[in-house]
Amino acid sequence: MLAAFRNALVIPDLRAKLLVTIGLLSVYRLMVFIPTPGIDIDRLREGAFGQGDVFTLLNFISGGNFEVFSIAALGVIPYITASIIIQLLTSTYPPLEKLAKEGEEGRRKITQYTRFGAVGLAAVQSVFLAIALLGPSGALQIGWANGPFFWLVVLFTQVAGVATVMWLGEKITEHGIGNGISLIIYAGIVAAFPGALSQQFALISRGEANVFGLIIFFALLIVAISGMVLVQQAERRIPVQYARKVVGRKVMGGQSTYIPLRLNAAGVIPIIFAVSILILPQTLIGSFPEILWLQSIGAWFNPAQWQGLLFSTVLIVAFTYFYTQISFDPRRISENLREYGGFVPGVRPGQPTTDHLARITGRITLWGALFLGAVNALPQALAWLTGAGQLSFVFSGIGLLIMVGVALDTLRQLESQLMMRHYEGFVSKGRIRGRGRRF
Repeated sequence: MLAAFRNALVIPDLRAKLLVTIGLLSVYRLMVFIPTPGIDIDRLREGAFGQGDVFTLLNFISGGNFEVFSIAALGVIPYITASIIIQLLTSTYPPLEKLAKEGEEGRRKITQYTRFGAVGLAAVQSVFLAIALLGPSGALQIGWANGPFFWLVVLFTQVAGVATVMWLGEKITEHGIGNGISLIIYAGIVAAFPGALSQQFALISRGEANVFGLIIFFALLIVAISGMVLVQQAERRIPVQYARKVVGRKVMGGQSTYIPLRLNAAGVIPIIFAVSILILPQTLIGSFPEILWLQSIGAWFNPAQWQGLLFSTVLIVAFTYFYTQISFDPRRISENLREYGGFVPGVRPGQPTTDHLARITGRITLWGALFLGAVNALPQALAWLTGAGQLSFVFSGIGLLIMVGVALDTLRQLESQLMMRHYEGFVSKGRIRGRGRRF
């Protein structure tokens, strides 16, 4: 692995991509130190955000920006929510479905619609937070009043912050390594890691956690992370044979290949989608702390409680099926195979191949969805069993799945870049092939 990192730094274009990625992520992390005008950070922490776990999830996914209500307080949340809405409409609204089939130009227009949707959602959410949360919280600086001027300042600041974060994510995807939006969330979680560790050890000093239970918990967590890595790499390979064609005196085709179907084809997208859905009721309910019955309802959406943990697990399983159906189209794969003279051995081309691919995809998606759901619930269940105390979201199933999934996807892209340049990757070819598993 060290040799692979050295090779990545030696190759000029890869080194440039790594530096671009690190530089843009650093710009995003610097935004946490720029507060929204008119906000008193200390009073905000004591008032609106000093009420326990109401806004913990929102602060977690924004990388700590929400706690200080920086210019990037909403982070990537509006963009992710807009992406969910656009993808749902793409599957149900014929004009968008037709646009998605128009190739690169259609995808560019859909991306533009997603940007507009993210900006619109950011405007609505920022005004709501300014009116229902920031103004009544008493966290305004001296000379600022809760009124239309303050609401407009929050509106323009947050919309500009969301647009900047979207631009940074797209530039990372275009000129760097990995998916920009996922890496932005990953950077926020990693930045919160030292504070989460100190928080867990503080529970021991206050007698709220068992030191031996915490040691057992972290030991089991390392084992669980190793299992995550292995399962994330697992895939089912569908053999494909191409027919031979005689063109003049040459024999074309006849080679064998395969279609790799990953056990977790959706990656970390279902977890990010589930977190975005969980955040909406948290934000609405948390804006009315004086209404106790609303707070009790909010506990059902808190993954730190068993009800919220069950709800988040169901959401992750459902979004895994949803995203896999969107990203993998058996009919399109079958048509492409028939067009280029390929076929699955033992299966007739056309509809039988489509049914065969759909059946296999449904089977492995079931196991992939159950895996994601189990890993989401595992850390919190281990904490309850070992007496490790209240977990930080960094050590929750959501946090671990995002960290492991994004890290593996980024390393996989970096490895493919090394292989294209005839360098040995992070994992040798033989070991990669040996990790394919049947389901």
